[in-house]
Amino acid sequence: MQADSTAKKVALVIGAGDSTGGAIAKRFAREGYVACVTRRSADKLQVLVDEIVAAGGQARGYASDARKEEEVIQLVEDIERDIGPIEVMVFNIGANVPCSILEETARKYFKIWEMACFGGFLVGREVAKRMVTRERGTILFTGATAGLRGSANFAAFAGAKHALRALAQSMARELGPRNIHVAHVVVDGAIDTDFIKTNFPERYAMKAQDGILNPDHIADNYWHLHTQPRDSWTHELDLRPWIERW
Repeated sequence: MQADSTAKKVALVIGAGDSTGGAIAKRFAREGYVACVTRRSADKLQVLVDEIVAAGGQARGYASDARKEEEVIQLVEDIERDIGPIEVMVFNIGANVPCSILEETARKYFKIWEMACFGGFLVGREVAKRMVTRERGTILFTGATAGLRGSANFAAFAGAKHALRALAQSMARELGPRNIHVAHVVVDGAIDTDFIKTNFPERYAMKAQDGILNPDHIADNYWHLHTQPRDSWTHELDLRPWIERW
């Protein structure tokens, strides 16, 4: 199917925070995509949107709860109608709240699953519906080592991330033959953020040795996945500092 050369290309980043999600949005904006970014509170997106615009890019911020089906459906509908076709979707919602299984509550366990997995299903489904009609697109899910193995005090997070990885694998197998690239990205290690700098100064000190993840370098890998030729697609990618134990 021929692409509409007049339509703006959209990169939708679900969970565009101050670190990885924001860096991914900026990376795609530099390549000419309209970065459509979401958080539950639109006010928290204004700084990111302003930075992208100041750098010469285009961005739109949306308040949207990825756990709410009606909000996800409306989000995709609004973007496709008002901006352009969603060429790439990045699901980047974090939900890591460590807790002993002896103290974990049903409410928090379910909430973590909703955030880290169910939201990915809702957004992935709605975006895929549009992509299959155009016979092209990229869907990327941010995972973690918790999606590969569980650890003590991470039962809820590991359960959700395992499920997200399974979702990505199933979607990749179904949608790949329809020219839609689906990949799962395992991001393992401390990331260069104010949170790490403030709460884990000894870990942050490893930045001088390339011992923590640079959000811009993470974003470069997401761009690389999106631009891969389909004869050599990557469906799972591990990103971690060279000193990380795994």
